[in-house]
Amino acid sequence: MTLIQKYLFRQISLPVLAACASLAGIGILSQTLDQLEIIVERGQSVWVLLKLTLLAVPQLFSVILPIGLFVGALIALTRLQREQELTAAYASGMSRWQMIAPGAWLAVCVAVVMLLTNVVIQPWSQRTAREQAFSIRTDLAALLVEEGRFVQGPNGLTVYVQQIEQNGLLKNLFIYIQNGDEVTTWDASEARFGRVDGQPVLTMKQGSWQQYSSAGVLQQLVFDGYVFPLGQYVTDDQKIRYKPADLWMGQLFNPTDALVRDTGSRGELLAEAHSRLSSPLYALTAMAMALTAILGGAFSRTGYSARIAKASGAFLLVRVVGYAVVAASAWNGWLNVFQYVLPIVATAVALRLLFRALKPRKASRLSLTRLKVRPA
Repeated sequence: MTLIQKYLFRQISLPVLAACASLAGIGILSQTLDQLEIIVERGQSVWVLLKLTLLAVPQLFSVILPIGLFVGALIALTRLQREQELTAAYASGMSRWQMIAPGAWLAVCVAVVMLLTNVVIQPWSQRTAREQAFSIRTDLAALLVEEGRFVQGPNGLTVYVQQIEQNGLLKNLFIYIQNGDEVTTWDASEARFGRVDGQPVLTMKQGSWQQYSSAGVLQQLVFDGYVFPLGQYVTDDQKIRYKPADLWMGQLFNPTDALVRDTGSRGELLAEAHSRLSSPLYALTAMAMALTAILGGAFSRTGYSARIAKASGAFLLVRVVGYAVVAASAWNGWLNVFQYVLPIVATAVALRLLFRALKPRKASRLSLTRLKVRPA
């Protein structure tokens, strides 16, 4: 790129980065609000909340990046045109192709980032988040204990914990088990969940054990340490159920029967795969429409509100129709081709309008009467 093109590239890139960062911030905030249950009800740390929130961001890139690119490009191009920097670039001898090259390169870079995210980063982040959520859902500490409350479990188990520290240490634990007329209780100053030989256990320290049998006999002992088995009170038969957004591209194009049974139909998986490959094309559409809104017409000192509004409406319409095509492709496989056709056609139309010859306006009819030449 020439020096002027590098300057234009920087001037367009900064507003695009700002717009994408703003949209990403909104997405992170919404994800954080959705994940508050992890802290409020599951007793997890803030780090777990932050981790799940950040892992959900890559899936939003296919929505955030094209919109951020469109908005940022409009802001940058409007400023450059208003300050007549684009006019000066034209006056220096730059062609229209040379003028749009910086924006086109930026759109290609965004498309590559989107493709890399959709193919590699998104399935990894989604799978990691799904596994983290599964471990939280099946966490013994979250299932059997709740700070300051008596929690009733299966098989007559009741657990009370006065305090749960961030590192998982349980303070002042009380366990009550009733089996018919037999009642057994444990209390410990400290306890922690763990596993021994693959089985879930609760290791208690500095506590006591009492048992009142059906015959009316009370037994009691004091211990420094005791390992309480939890196998009969928890079930380990649960498994992670992935969604189409969690799968790798190879799994989407060639799913096994078990994968289809657990995640969805083959049509849904194929539509997801084509959606990941086609969504980067909307970055090119966004830049083409933004360039057309500013450079696709005559210079105007009053602004480009009308052209920007038309371009924004057109881009919104194309993107909404694109989502509708993805949904329809899950049930009609032949529609997958339109996931690629729609953004390509929209980009081609925008470029056609950008390079069209500016036709002179028709002269309006004058209401004045024609002057007649009088003979001398």
